[in-house]
Amino acid sequence: MKMGENTATKNHLPPQAFSVSVDTDPQSDSKWFDDDGRPKRTGNVWTASAHVITAVIGSGVLSLAWAIGQLGWIAGPAVMLLFSFVTYYTSILLSACYRSGDPVNGKRNYTYMDAVRANLGGVKVKICGFVQYVNLFGVAIGYTIASSISMMAIKRSNCFHQSGGKDPCRMNANPYMIGFGIAEILLSQIPGFDQLHWLSLVAAVMSFTYSTIGLGLGIGKVIENKRVRGSLTGISIGTVTQTQKIWRSFQALGDVAFAYSYSIILIEIQDTVKAPPSEAKTMKKATLISVVVTTLFYMFCGCFGYAAFGDMSPGNLLTGFGFYNPYWLLDIANTAIVIHLVGAYQVYCQPLFAFIEKEAARRFPDSDFVTKDIKISIPGLRPFNINLFRTVWRTTFVVITTVISMLLPFFNDIVGLLGAFGFWPLTVYFPVEIYISQKKIPKWSTRWLCLQILSVACLIITIAAAAGSIAGVIDDVKTIKPFKTSY
Repeated sequence: MKMGENTATKNHLPPQAFSVSVDTDPQSDSKWFDDDGRPKRTGNVWTASAHVITAVIGSGVLSLAWAIGQLGWIAGPAVMLLFSFVTYYTSILLSACYRSGDPVNGKRNYTYMDAVRANLGGVKVKICGFVQYVNLFGVAIGYTIASSISMMAIKRSNCFHQSGGKDPCRMNANPYMIGFGIAEILLSQIPGFDQLHWLSLVAAVMSFTYSTIGLGLGIGKVIENKRVRGSLTGISIGTVTQTQKIWRSFQALGDVAFAYSYSIILIEIQDTVKAPPSEAKTMKKATLISVVVTTLFYMFCGCFGYAAFGDMSPGNLLTGFGFYNPYWLLDIANTAIVIHLVGAYQVYCQPLFAFIEKEAARRFPDSDFVTKDIKISIPGLRPFNINLFRTVWRTTFVVITTVISMLLPFFNDIVGLLGAFGFWPLTVYFPVEIYISQKKIPKWSTRWLCLQILSVACLIITIAAAAGSIAGVIDDVKTIKPFKTSY
C-alpha cells in the first residue's frame, strides 16, 4: 500500500472514518496552527500554573521535614521564604524576555536556550545548554529512582502491617524501575509540551493529594505527642557530630534550592500560552499562583513533619517510615507520588526531547527518517503526528535513564549535586543577565548593582549546597552495589 492511500476505503469503511497522510504543509489549516506555522497554542494561566506546580512540587516536598530539621525553626522557614522570593523574582525577569524586542509583537523565543542566544549569544549559549540538559537528564534518573522507592513503599507498608513490624521486608528496586520506564516510553511519544496539559493537571492533583496526606499525618502525630518537637537551631550535636551538622546544613540548602527550581523549563511552559493577553502577563500570574501555593505546602508539610519527629525526621515522611499507620492511607499517598512523578518526568524531559529533534532536523534536513511526519487524522480530534526518529530517540533516552538508575543506586545524591550546580546558573545568573541585556540596564546603576548582588549571593549558597552534596556522594560511593538497589 502506498503512503497516503486511504486505509479505510481499502477495508470498505467510510472514507471519512480514518485517514493517514504525509504532513507537507503545516500552515494550511489555521484552525490547528499559529501564524508562525507552529501548532496553535491553547494554554492559559491555569494550565501554565498546573505545569509549574507539577514541575516544582515533586516528591522532594516530603524531604523538607528533614531539611528543616537540619536548619531549625528559625533558619528552616526563613530559607524557604528566601528561595521562594528569589525563584519568583527571577522567573518574572525571565518571562519578561520571552519575546525579543517588543513584549507583545516581538520575535518569540521558543526555548530557554533561544532566549539566551537572542540576548547573550556566544559561548554562553553552549554553557547554558550543557547545564540545562545535563540537569534535565539527571532529574529523569532521580525521578525513576524516587518512583521505585514509592512503589516499594506500598508493598513494604502492607508487609509491615501483615507481620506486625517483625519482617524487615527488604526488596529489589529494579522491577519497579523497569515498570516506570515502560510507562515513560509510552508517554514520551506525546509530541510536544502543548499536548501535555492534561497530564500536568492530573499530576498537579496527585501532588496535592500526597502532600495533604503527609501534612495530615504530621498534624496527627503532633497531636498524639501532645507537644511540638524540634529546636531553634536544628538537629543537636550528639545526634550528629559538628562536622556532620555543617555538611547536612549545606545539603539542606541544596534540597530547598532544588525544590524550587523550575526556571529551566519556564520558557518552554510559557510557549504553550496563547496570546492575547501577552504571554508575559499570563506567566506572571501563573508564577505568582504557583509559588504561593508551593510555598504554603512546603511550609505546612516541612514544619509539621519536623514538629512531629524533631531530630528523628526521616528523609521522606511517606517512604522513610516515619509513619506506619494507617497503612492504606500511606498506600494512597505513595500511589499519588508515582502518578505525579510519571507526569513530572515528561514535563522536565520534553525540552530535552525537542532540542535533540530540532538539532537532528537541522543536520539531516533531507532524511525522511528524521523529518517526515505521518499525520493521522480523526474527525473531530486534533491531528496526531508520528515521527520515526522521535519514537526511536525518546525510547532510547528512557531506556538509558532506567539502566543508569539501576546501575547507580546512589544517584539521588548526584541529582542533588546537579541541582545545586544548576540552581545558580539557570535560576539566577542567566535570567538576570538576559533581563539586563534586553532592558539595556546601565552598568553600575542602582538596579544593575542590586541584580548582581542577588546573583553573587545565590552563587555562594549554590557552592555551599554543592559541597554538602559532594560529601553525601563520597559516603555513598563507599557502599555502591551496581544493579543491587534494595531497601
